[in-house]
Amino acid sequence: MATMDLRTEIREFLSSRRARIAPEQAGLPAYGSNRRVKGLRREEVALLAGVSVDYYVRMERGSLAGASDGVLDALASALQLDDAERDHLFHLARQSKAPSGPRRHRPAVPVRSTLQQLLDAISGAPAWISSGRYDVLAMNQLARALYSPVLADPRRPANTARFVYLSPEAATDFFVDYDRIAGDVAAKLRMEAGRSPHDEELIALVGELSTRSELFRQRWASQDVRLHRSGRKRLRHPIVGRLDLDVESLAMPAEPGLHLNVYTAPVGTPTADNLALLASWAATRQTSATELEAHNE
Repeated sequence: MATMDLRTEIREFLSSRRARIAPEQAGLPAYGSNRRVKGLRREEVALLAGVSVDYYVRMERGSLAGASDGVLDALASALQLDDAERDHLFHLARQSKAPSGPRRHRPAVPVRSTLQQLLDAISGAPAWISSGRYDVLAMNQLARALYSPVLADPRRPANTARFVYLSPEAATDFFVDYDRIAGDVAAKLRMEAGRSPHDEELIALVGELSTRSELFRQRWASQDVRLHRSGRKRLRHPIVGRLDLDVESLAMPAEPGLHLNVYTAPVGTPTADNLALLASWAATRQTSATELEAHNE
């Protein structure tokens, strides 16, 4: 993927959302069973959104530059968009209104030392900072131990999306719900593409995954989007076994585009015990490495 074509993104997103809604789901008569289109017709979306058919056709062809917030809200309601899809629609519209520019080189950069201090102060839970491209930018000791399978690839920064799609055997072993994780990763990358369609590194990542993974091509083509939110993640760690972790993914207003991720488990659960065991294992490894360095000096 050499570039991100914004008009194509808009056209494929709107047409895919329209295709999934049957007329009866929108409160409209179906007028027989021999409809030539899957889902709603363009004129039906226009009716539901309160705009002319010509205007909606222009929007679906990729022209959102003149659409007001009110029109976008009406379109989101007509297409029954969820929160992530609505945000994505508005991101695409904002990018349409912005002057077109060249691809922007935004390489991963080290996080501020105070943020690393913050991570290191979180001693009882894996914590790390990631970008919208799934680059792992900074981690505490327990996160490094937890994500050791992801870090096995020497390429830096480590990237969770590459692990999921380009190391599928290892990723399937690590993520209990691999299929859901794979869908979420592609959907969040799609969301990031709507925010930053000229991000050179993001374009390169999507191109690499599209070239090397049939599964990614399928998931990317679905046009699904997801928000970074809290939830549950189930892992099989090679050292301590099963971990059912509660996830908090927090946006960092002072560092736009970055997220602080923290994994925890309720006290007294098997996962909490296994996290404590993992922390002990990580501390032992750190001590051994320090002793080896001292001996070599």
